[in-house]
Amino acid sequence: MIAIIDYGVGNLFSLRSSLAAIGYDAVVTSDVETIEACDRIILPGVGAFGDASDKLQSSGMADVVKAEAAKGKPVMGICLGMQLLFDKGYEYGEYDGLGLIKGNIVPIADVIPASYKIPQIGWNALDFKQESPLFKYIKEGDHVYFVHSYYAADCDESVIATTEYGADLTAAVANGNVYGCQFHPEKSGEVGLNILRAFCELEV
Repeated sequence: MIAIIDYGVGNLFSLRSSLAAIGYDAVVTSDVETIEACDRIILPGVGAFGDASDKLQSSGMADVVKAEAAKGKPVMGICLGMQLLFDKGYEYGEYDGLGLIKGNIVPIADVIPASYKIPQIGWNALDFKQESPLFKYIKEGDHVYFVHSYYAADCDESVIATTEYGADLTAAVANGNVYGCQFHPEKSGEVGLNILRAFCELEV
């Protein structure tokens, strides 16, 4: 069973539907015992970093995710959920993340040409930077769906894929049993489903 963390932010039910489509049971939950009983965790998220960080902390889910990650349980953050895995987020202020991956979340406006639209919305190709079990069923150059105005920086050692949008932006990261996708696998067709499938097959 896969726990989809419910902390008041995220596209929870389409994610659960995507997992069901590839044959995996998932529960949308904020119950600690349920999360502890599941064999992997997905942290979704849409919206602003600061608000999501506050909700994650106030719900008690921040401590639960960190504790389960420390046990070696596979964890995947998606979109804002990926960003929350990092040390700090700088969206309308400075906010603490979970600190599960070293690095900071900063505006893409700082690195892309002024002519490029913000947020980045749409399909972009993945450029692999490291081998990863997350890419077991996909190939370099496959396209996935992005919606974001901020990206993960100062994290070269954890970057497993980038995407080109006027600059090379972090697309996916990994640190041991903790993974993150800036894009939305649940909105990325067969490629996205194959990434979710690979995550679900990770050894626990």
